[in-house]
Amino acid sequence: MLHVLDHPLAAHVITHLRDKTTKPATFRTLCYQISLLLAIEATRTLPTEEKSIETPLEPMTGRVLTAQPLVVVPILRAGLGMVQPLLDLFPDVSVGYIGLERDHATAVARSYYCKLPPLAGRRVLLVDPMLATGGSAVQAIEVVRAQGGTDITLITIVSSPEGVAEVARHDPRLPVFTAALDRELNAKRYILPGLGDFGDRLYGT
Repeated sequence: MLHVLDHPLAAHVITHLRDKTTKPATFRTLCYQISLLLAIEATRTLPTEEKSIETPLEPMTGRVLTAQPLVVVPILRAGLGMVQPLLDLFPDVSVGYIGLERDHATAVARSYYCKLPPLAGRRVLLVDPMLATGGSAVQAIEVVRAQGGTDITLITIVSSPEGVAEVARHDPRLPVFTAALDRELNAKRYILPGLGDFGDRLYGT
C-alpha cells in the first residue's frame, strides 16, 4: 500500500535535497524536515483513547495516544538520518538497527549487523531514505518478521517504481510511505532523477 506525501513543504524540501550543490549540513537539516513530515503522516492511524483533563477554564475530555509501543528501525547507515524526528515526536520509542551494505557492482545488499529490541505486539517503523531495487527493504522486512514483528510500516524519502513493486510482491498489504516516487532505475540501479548516494551526501563522504 503506497502513500506518497503530498505537501508543498515536502516538494520544497525534496527539490533542495536533489540539488547537487546542497552542502552536507543543509542536507542533514532537510533530511530531518522531510523525515518529520513522513513520520507524522505514517503515524496518522496510531490508536488513541479518551482522557479527562482540566483546562484553565473548565473540565473536558480529550484524546491521547494509547500505550501501544513503537519501535523505529533504521537500515544503516543512511537510515540513521531519519531517526531523530521520530525520537522527538515519540520520546518512548525503542530503536533497533539493521546493517545492510549495498554492493555497487551487483546492487545486492549484504547484512553485517542486526540489533533489535523485542518486536512482538509493537508497531515497527522501518526507515531507509532510498527505496531503489527494494532488495534491502525486503531483507529488512524479513529480519523484522523473523524477530516477531508483524505490524510493520516502511518509511522512505525517495522511491522507484521497481522498489515499490518489489516490496508489494513480497507483502502487498505492507504500508509504504514516501515523499517522492521517481521515474525509474538506471543501469547501475540508482534512482532517476534521484539525488545520488544519500549516505554519502548526508555524511559528506
